[in-house]
Amino acid sequence: MRLQTLSEARWILTFFALLAVAASFFALWLSFFFLLLFLCTVAFFRDPERMVPADPSLVVAAADGTVIDIVELDESEVLKTKTRRVGIFLSIFDVHTNRAPIDGRIVYRQHRVGLCLDARRPDCSEKNESITWAFENPRVTVVVRQITGAIARRIVAWAQIGDELKKGDRFGMIRFGSRTELYLPLNAELLVKVGDHVFGGSTIVARLSS
Repeated sequence: MRLQTLSEARWILTFFALLAVAASFFALWLSFFFLLLFLCTVAFFRDPERMVPADPSLVVAAADGTVIDIVELDESEVLKTKTRRVGIFLSIFDVHTNRAPIDGRIVYRQHRVGLCLDARRPDCSEKNESITWAFENPRVTVVVRQITGAIARRIVAWAQIGDELKKGDRFGMIRFGSRTELYLPLNAELLVKVGDHVFGGSTIVARLSS
């Protein structure tokens, strides 16, 4: 269990722990119920280490979850060109830490206020609250967008513009179900398909063109 990730749940864990103690004076089953919620919260904020592929031509998933769409569209915020977007939906059962898809420096980070629509909706990318990141190295710039969902209401950013991250390094998280998008160059060889379940920092999403 990683302390930085678990600390994001400190107030939730404190709340459930106090309720469990208070409930023990009235009903033991109710105390066990709050204890179960406490343990479920600990499980949600788990943050395991991952085996990261070293090949610099490989792009890894920025989040755990299921690939729900792959589309070609213009990325107008940073790259201002046509890209291939890979949308990953994170359920409440997935690890919610976000990881750098490539080695690179963070050259862009921008928070956008918005709605909290279901993260599986195709229009949530434009309407929901989000943070957009750009990771740059001499070979490529990859954009990642963290998007809130109907349940997830908090995006956590741990990294700053100018930080140098290694592939698989953690840069933030989204709490309680959400969506993460990768914007890749069109000439990258895509190695996942819709319906695949991916793991942040370890699943290879694409191979960059030489």
